[in-house]
Amino acid sequence: MLTNNINYKSLPRLFLSLSLLSILSLFFFFFFFVSNPTHQISQNTPHSNSINVYVADLPRSYNYDLLNLYWTSSSPDSRIPSDPDHTQIHHPPRHKYPPYPENPLIKQYSAEYWLLGDLETHENWRPNSFANRVFNEDDADVVFVPFFATLSAEMELAKEKSLFRKKTPDNEDYKRQREVVDFVKNSRAWKRLGGRDHVFVLTDPVAMWHVRADIAPAILLVVDFGGWFRLDLKSKSLSLTPNGNSSEMVLIQHTQVSLLKDVIVPYTHLLPRLELKHNQKRHNLLYFKGAKHRHRGGLVREKLWDLLVNEPRVIMEEGFPNATGREQSIKGMRSSEFCLHPAGDTPTSCRLFDAIQSLCIPVIVSDNIELPFEGMIDYYEFSVFVAVSDALIPSWLVAHLRSFSRVQRDKFRRKMAEVQPMFVYDNGHGDGIGPIPLDGAVNQIWRKIHQKLPVIKETIARDKRKPQGVSNPLRCHCT
Repeated sequence: MLTNNINYKSLPRLFLSLSLLSILSLFFFFFFFVSNPTHQISQNTPHSNSINVYVADLPRSYNYDLLNLYWTSSSPDSRIPSDPDHTQIHHPPRHKYPPYPENPLIKQYSAEYWLLGDLETHENWRPNSFANRVFNEDDADVVFVPFFATLSAEMELAKEKSLFRKKTPDNEDYKRQREVVDFVKNSRAWKRLGGRDHVFVLTDPVAMWHVRADIAPAILLVVDFGGWFRLDLKSKSLSLTPNGNSSEMVLIQHTQVSLLKDVIVPYTHLLPRLELKHNQKRHNLLYFKGAKHRHRGGLVREKLWDLLVNEPRVIMEEGFPNATGREQSIKGMRSSEFCLHPAGDTPTSCRLFDAIQSLCIPVIVSDNIELPFEGMIDYYEFSVFVAVSDALIPSWLVAHLRSFSRVQRDKFRRKMAEVQPMFVYDNGHGDGIGPIPLDGAVNQIWRKIHQKLPVIKETIARDKRKPQGVSNPLRCHCT
């Protein structure tokens, strides 16, 4: 008969040993993994509440010293009746962080200034910033290129418009474009991932005009794709049509911008914000202030003008909300139920964002338009979208707008008041350095870039595993 050789007196001691071992195991688990989460998540993994940004080490001559150069100029901008920045010859002192121009032709594109200002602000002053600045490129999700490309382009246009499109030594903007691209593309950060994680701010449709093919892989911040997707009727290059005849109509490649990687950002509004509690009765049905004659897609504007100019309670005014027309624009938008937004040289303009800040319901006449922060906000909740073909039917647009009840219009305005802060860049500091609004445009842009990262990283991974010498054709993913 078999017997069990178990010493029952040793069981309590064995149980105690196992219990102590279990307690020690739990202690080490909680200490190393729960209280110290970096053991679970790589430092380079993007968190949902921030994006790691490395600022490329460009010389100040391409950003803040370029601003100092602008302010020391004694030549007013001949494109506008009154240049608020150069009303008299003066030589102000140089500043580490100069203010951005008040010239409306430049100010409307000021995103580059406020984005860099946020990154230049001391960490202790950035409690609201979605962007976390890092000082090692290997820790970064994206690399921000601090080139004031819009300011550079506009300074050249104001000086000598005929030189702007020429690649000559006299074109200072072209020289800066070329220098920035050469500097960035020779950096370790660019070579590491082919520039796909770099961010360029190109809010002006003509910013970095001569080097767009060079920076096409990067993340581009643009106001719309109108300056990229079009037939360049002014091109002197010749191409052959299918029947062998020559043609001067050259199609710009659609491989440089894409909603998969690029971000649509708002213009800087030029008119002050009207709070909902200060809204008053509006006597006009529809308001528009701008140039009647435009090119390309803006040709519809001239037709709309002729259809609407004599309609009752419709105000159509020529001009731009500069120093002389600003008060007129404020009065017109705040006293009108709807504000017309037809395409100009490009599909969008700062007029849309002035309308939102004025609580004037936007009427967007376009068959194809890109808008900022879609997916975060729904423009259909506070705007009226109209097909071009419908808008050009005599009396149709006015009748359509009159069909909206007061209840509907008030609902639009309440929703507009909710989203107004999302389109504000200004942080209230004249030098651009300081805490930014939590729900303002700067943070919304960084959040939108953060949303693009998974697709961008997937593209990078596909590029890495391509056999050497193999190239894939560029494709447009624009919708």
